[in-house]
Amino acid sequence: MGCLGALLFLLGGLGALAQICEITEVDSTLVERLGQRLLPWMDRLSPEQLNPSIYVGLRLSSVQAGAKEAHYLHSLKLSYQQSLLSNDNSDSEAKPSMGQLALYLLALRANCEFVGGRKGGRLVSQLKRFLEDEKGAIGHNHQGHPRTSYYQYGLGILALCVHQKRVHDSVVGKLLYAVEYEQHLQQDHFPVDTLAMAGLAFSCLDLSNLNPNQRNRITVALGRVQEKILKAQTPEGHFGNVYSTPLALQLLMASLRPMVELGTACLKAKAALLAILQHKAFQNPLMISQLLPILNQKSYVDLISPDCQAPRVLLEPATETPSQTQVPELIHVTLKVSSIFPSYRHSVSVPVGSSLEDVLKKAQEHSRFRYGTQASLSGPYLTSVMGKKAGEREFWQLLRAPDTPLLQGIADYRPRDGEAIELRLVGW
Repeated sequence: MGCLGALLFLLGGLGALAQICEITEVDSTLVERLGQRLLPWMDRLSPEQLNPSIYVGLRLSSVQAGAKEAHYLHSLKLSYQQSLLSNDNSDSEAKPSMGQLALYLLALRANCEFVGGRKGGRLVSQLKRFLEDEKGAIGHNHQGHPRTSYYQYGLGILALCVHQKRVHDSVVGKLLYAVEYEQHLQQDHFPVDTLAMAGLAFSCLDLSNLNPNQRNRITVALGRVQEKILKAQTPEGHFGNVYSTPLALQLLMASLRPMVELGTACLKAKAALLAILQHKAFQNPLMISQLLPILNQKSYVDLISPDCQAPRVLLEPATETPSQTQVPELIHVTLKVSSIFPSYRHSVSVPVGSSLEDVLKKAQEHSRFRYGTQASLSGPYLTSVMGKKAGEREFWQLLRAPDTPLLQGIADYRPRDGEAIELRLVGW
């Protein structure tokens, strides 16, 4: 091997040791098809269906919805300002959660707006109050838990950070402690999406230097989060699972610190996502809105200084080929509930392609089955089954019998013929 060849070999070896996460350009047609799936959601303008994440995802992507985007942002502003800035004694259940408010602030920043003035100040104060309340719930000795989740806690810090709004060191300290001493917080591990959101918050704080006294801890915690996410990569290439991979990639792409095998891990994750996209697996608007930015080499951290003049391709509504009228094929799904007495078991017949929510509706029509749901940005989730409500730190888990937890919600999961689905009340 000559001197030049030896030098190139050495440089190649060094490059393999320290890499950055880059997602190379993907097929534009695939991106446009993914963006088209958000267009119908932008026609749903009721307060419970408005989703700021949709707007953020499109603004950070290579595609746009034209005038529909401006109308959607206008609807978001009307809804959030009316509900958040109304009389404090109004129905609290109608007000956005901490996570929803944080995403709304991200949406404003995605339009190159900084919150300001009296109304903006009240929005910032409200989000800071949310974080202070959560800090109090966690407790001085860290023995408690956020009333919502560490995911929403990290999202709240990130939203304030991209608007250059500083939160107290003690608020940031709770998230830092959770990452530093995760094994002591009465749980096996944080989900990958929670780690990724915490990491995005740390990345923003690191770049903005809003909490200089915490800078060293932030740097160390950011490296720890990246290492945990890389270790969570599955043989298929996903970080945790397919639905947590987009947010994990956002974090890894936002990192300015090269790490061993980082580039290889990101390319493997990209290949896994593209394989899933070919089968149209992503239908949930929240997941799509987290995926679109990485296909444009962007992350939520780019909202520190967004490029609102970047050219984007105008989306056209997808055209559907009319199918011939025929009797739909039916599948049979067994629905089980063992967390009540007496237990419930019933077989339900629904058309092929029906969601689990369709199965629950059918069961409610033709048996003693009853259930309740609550809207969220990731879709409806179960709040009660057969009259039994989930208590504090409880939730109704969806499982494919006998014990395989479902990764999707009731509106997204499509059962197969012969499957048995169990609804189980569990604690967390």
